[in-house]
Amino acid sequence: MVSRENVNTMYMEKKLYPMKFVSIASRRPWGGSALVNKLGKKFVECDEEGNETVLGEDVLIGESWELADMGIEDSVVENGWLAGNTISELMETYLERLVGEKVMNHYGSQFPLLIKFLDINDKLSVQVHPDDAIAAERYDQLGKAEIWYVMDAQPGAVVYAGFNREVSAQEFYDRCKNGTVDEVLNVITPKKGDVIFITPGTVHAADGGILIAEIQESSDMTFRLYDWGREFDPATARKMHLDEAIDVINYKAFDPAIYRKGPLWGEESQEEDHMIQNLVECPQFNVSKIKLTDPLHIYTEKFESFIVYICLEGAASIQVPSVKENGEAYMENYEFKKGETIMVPADMPDFFLVPRDTETLLLEAVTRPAEEVDGYIDPETEAFLEGEDYEGLEDEVDDESSAPAGASPLNFFN
Repeated sequence: MVSRENVNTMYMEKKLYPMKFVSIASRRPWGGSALVNKLGKKFVECDEEGNETVLGEDVLIGESWELADMGIEDSVVENGWLAGNTISELMETYLERLVGEKVMNHYGSQFPLLIKFLDINDKLSVQVHPDDAIAAERYDQLGKAEIWYVMDAQPGAVVYAGFNREVSAQEFYDRCKNGTVDEVLNVITPKKGDVIFITPGTVHAADGGILIAEIQESSDMTFRLYDWGREFDPATARKMHLDEAIDVINYKAFDPAIYRKGPLWGEESQEEDHMIQNLVECPQFNVSKIKLTDPLHIYTEKFESFIVYICLEGAASIQVPSVKENGEAYMENYEFKKGETIMVPADMPDFFLVPRDTETLLLEAVTRPAEEVDGYIDPETEAFLEGEDYEGLEDEVDDESSAPAGASPLNFFN
């Protein structure tokens, strides 16, 4: 008889693989039907008795959560022998193997990214997100930096990002109350392929038919500031957070550096005839766009992180060299297409990205946290560091006496 301990050991030693997750529908008053019609999403809801209902085009779906570790809304693995397990369960069992040592040391047991598709068919509320420092101090949570990649934009679509001039906190507050805030918001006319990096503190909104791939920190901390009049109608009113957010906002004029026009821009490199564009590099995540024309060899060691791929156009497969029990070499194959997201664990061997369509575009996202710096200074060494007399310092500083900054798991809003 096999012991439980042996079963757990075998379970832990089984090889991880690229994983897809079941999409989670999020109803929003500003949503539409593009996630179903353009990305081919099939959303299913269950009632308390377990009866399933497929959500139709008449349901306003604003977000599809593709990879989420948010407590209540946890993504569930769709493929392979781990199918049916949540991302939080995977983090609990395979933490370092899943995300990598550096990511684990920085974020603890929290998967650090949240991946979504957005269908903004009506006015998205004017909102802002806090940075990591404020979110940690006030709410014991992560802040929210995010990148929007415009997959499609209808004529007349608009994105509001930042201000068209510097404003004061008082002016902004008054305009939110009297309904004139749009007069000071910076207006962007989005086009397919555009990228907007929404830094914490940037007031933003959108309207008019925009399909977006969103990569952000694993946080849903959103302060709604103005809801285009919906907040005054009892039937549509949602909680506003203007008072809480007033010192979170960046009131300076819009920084053009956070907006990049598509389809081709930024640092480009040629790797075996593939075009790889670096879109955003920040402490929370690095995002690149890959125009995949031929098989691309991915060397996983250089990332020291999990890798997330989002298919924007076409289709692709991840092919992993492997060996059968009889010694025969073969390729494990993991397919994904437009509108799908796949996550490659950190302990995966090198693999190949292979296009399955003549026009295949991917977003690639990784997390590369900065090295933690030990801020502890032994009081007896201060004189030495300041260039003063330190004759009284007899013993060397013991490394074990330092107090390293540890990352503890964070809690999130329900």
